[in-house]
Amino acid sequence: MGYRQQVDNYDVLIIGAGSSGCAIAARVSEDPNLHVALVEAGPDYERLQDTPDDLVNSHNNSYSDHDWGFVYEPTNGRKDRFPRGRVVGGSSAVNTTIALRGMPEDYDEWAAQGNPGWTWQDVLPGFKRLERDLDFPDASYHGDSGPITIRRYPPAEMVKQQQAFLDSAEELGYPYCADANDPDGYGAGPHPMNKLGRLRISAAVGYLASARIRPNLDVLADTLTRRLITENGRCCGVEVEDSAGEVRVIKANLVVLSAGALMSPAILVRSGIGAKSLVESLGVELVADMPGVGENLSDHPALGVICEVNDASLIDFDQPIIQTILRYTAQDGKKRNDLQIEQISFAGRPGGAPMFMLAPVLEYQYGRGRLTFSSADPKQAPGIENRFCEDPRDASRLAECVRDTLAFTQTGALAEMVKSVTFPDLNRGVAQEDLENLCRKFSGSGYHPCGTAKMGPAKDAMAVVDHKGRCHKVTQLVVADASIMPSVPRANTNLTCFMIGEQIGEWIRTNKSDYGL
Repeated sequence: MGYRQQVDNYDVLIIGAGSSGCAIAARVSEDPNLHVALVEAGPDYERLQDTPDDLVNSHNNSYSDHDWGFVYEPTNGRKDRFPRGRVVGGSSAVNTTIALRGMPEDYDEWAAQGNPGWTWQDVLPGFKRLERDLDFPDASYHGDSGPITIRRYPPAEMVKQQQAFLDSAEELGYPYCADANDPDGYGAGPHPMNKLGRLRISAAVGYLASARIRPNLDVLADTLTRRLITENGRCCGVEVEDSAGEVRVIKANLVVLSAGALMSPAILVRSGIGAKSLVESLGVELVADMPGVGENLSDHPALGVICEVNDASLIDFDQPIIQTILRYTAQDGKKRNDLQIEQISFAGRPGGAPMFMLAPVLEYQYGRGRLTFSSADPKQAPGIENRFCEDPRDASRLAECVRDTLAFTQTGALAEMVKSVTFPDLNRGVAQEDLENLCRKFSGSGYHPCGTAKMGPAKDAMAVVDHKGRCHKVTQLVVADASIMPSVPRANTNLTCFMIGEQIGEWIRTNKSDYGL
């Protein structure tokens, strides 16, 4: 908890202590005149020595102990779990610690859709401000003193199959890329990662560890946000429920919704902000008719090429799960670095057949999914319908990436480790049509949802917030997390979420009048 007595009236109240929320809390609370609260549904571990191992150990993801328990539908008729962190630090506390920025063109496209302040040149200072890059501190496009430490595994620390992946990539003709965050980067090399040894540098570790000592910041953990409180079109607070079931209202001059691309829209809808027909069908009083809430779901479709290895000693579930990446461009060449292949050190379960996985990933997605809502109950999760590969442009390029991935199982050092490909079934065909059908049926999420409360100009009927995160139809309400991204960047979204927190946090702190403070 915070270091001062909690109150029920704040200058700025931030909902969700994930990547964006923690960054905003840290930046805004730099102003000692602003009393800030950070509300989180999950637990808070203030001291590293009290933090459970699943959150500390970055060698693997945490899928259960601090998870929301969401279920999603990646393709028609299939359902699977969709892990999201329910803890201070959010998904940054449970993820794979991949620290990619996306391509400069991603942000230029956001700006071109009516969002000034979001070009690559606009967001680069935020990316530099958040990072402490240990490998390229002197590069003009990197930062060296930010809260998020980033490094890459050197060859001496590479798992054997990870180094073999790079060796096979070279044999297949891909260039070596020392820094995947180089704006002009292309090819195979080490993954930039926000970790030190085993330690995951989450938003909690990076941003809150130093900010907690400020007397003007309260962290309210184990506190579920039930709904936003609005009066005459103005958001003036939130209704929350603690772990004991006690419900209370916390007032605030500015409410910042940073609960993520799944929960931020859910909170909006059960607060009466969403499509009129949807809100009224749930028995909620309409506050603002905003049909874009929950729509425009963008993510990274992916597949897993699973290989049984011929040497069981290669597989150790205590190894780093990922260390390398290949970024390259599809044959049509329309979007740079729109395809990605990653080597996963292990697959399956301990005690089972020794396996690893290669993951072909579609980084630029044309298709869109949506969220669905069946209840105004704050404990009812939204439905997640990704609709992966329904757009033929997505199916064709992901199929191309699968075919390129299979080439790794047949080439060089990595091929020498492969006993057999267990998925997909190669006997069912590897022609383009076969692989496209495979992608339509079996593609799954890279777990990078975004776009479900997108930013854009007021003339865009599907835009929920403006370029500064301010809700178009409800004053004193800001959304600042992955949900405001108009489209998914060509990267894991964690670093972009930090950047969004940096951008909007700085705007709130330095331009208070823009936010009614």
